[in-house]
Amino acid sequence: MEEAFLSEHKKSCANCGAELKFKPGSNQLKCEYCGYEEFIEQAKTSFEELELQHYLKVVGDNAYTETIELLHCKNCGANQHVEENYKSLGCVYCGDPLIREDIVKEGWILPGALVPFQIDAKKAKIIFKGWVHSLWFAPNKLKKAALDAEGLHGLYVPHWTFDANLYATYQGQRGDYYYVTESYKTKNGRQTRQVRKTRWSNTSGAVNGFVDDILINASEKKRRDIPSKIAQWNLKELVVFNSKYLSGFVTEKYTISLKEGHHQSFQEAKNIAYGWINKDIGGDTQRIDHTDIKLSEETFKHILVPVYLSSYVYNGKEYQFYVNGQTGAISGIRPYSFWKIFFLVLLIIIIITVIAIFTQS
Repeated sequence: MEEAFLSEHKKSCANCGAELKFKPGSNQLKCEYCGYEEFIEQAKTSFEELELQHYLKVVGDNAYTETIELLHCKNCGANQHVEENYKSLGCVYCGDPLIREDIVKEGWILPGALVPFQIDAKKAKIIFKGWVHSLWFAPNKLKKAALDAEGLHGLYVPHWTFDANLYATYQGQRGDYYYVTESYKTKNGRQTRQVRKTRWSNTSGAVNGFVDDILINASEKKRRDIPSKIAQWNLKELVVFNSKYLSGFVTEKYTISLKEGHHQSFQEAKNIAYGWINKDIGGDTQRIDHTDIKLSEETFKHILVPVYLSSYVYNGKEYQFYVNGQTGAISGIRPYSFWKIFFLVLLIIIIITVIAIFTQS
């Protein structure tokens, strides 16, 4: 399945008619031309946790409540939705131009909530620039790319979150460490040492609890996987979805279906259950021989979380860098300059040679 994107939502300034954009860290839209600001009306109710089994039974893999138009990027394969009145648009990932005639239509579940951007593009650019300049052996072209504000895009990334009551029974073994003294032979005669051993005992039991907000990335994980280092958002700052928060940003459409997301969430719930069971067994180490895990009263949300993205091509390979739009954390896979490394190694060889010559003279 291809990645898909919903383009920038555009709101007009009531004062001068220019485009209003969401002001990160606030509940306002702001006009960059005349300074006019418009408050985003806050919902009187909290966002809704949707009953999972109902959605899975009724709509299955292709659950959606709205249809959007998508344009296909022939260079990198991404699909992006754009406003009808656009004049020209480049792909948010690779920058190649998109062609109006390539429009296709697709449906999606509307987001229930989102984490708004807390840092603006100017701050994200400073973070990215500082990080790039701290990299050893980074190509000069990469450092120049860090100065290009046009290459940094604010992106809302879709995720599924799942809640459930978890109940699990288990059979296993508890391991308790103990130490024995052993004698061994050395050149200086016989010596003793303490050797750790494990005393195992059978055990069984049950654990239960509420699993809250298992977060599943709803984008297909190919070249554009978000590094785990920055994939941490404070979901206590979720707000009810309002399209005004998207103004001035690009929004990616999920490509992991609700059904597949639910399957992945069960694996995460299983890991949580194993952690609870190990704690319940106690001792110094544990073995789980058998477990039966059941989830009930499952609910889900479709949410959006903020990321800034910059991409760069070096020696024919694409590199991407990410800044968490809420926390400012940054990560990415960086290229290395062959020539910078080569000349450093050459300099070290010359210095060692000079030292050797003076030492022998």
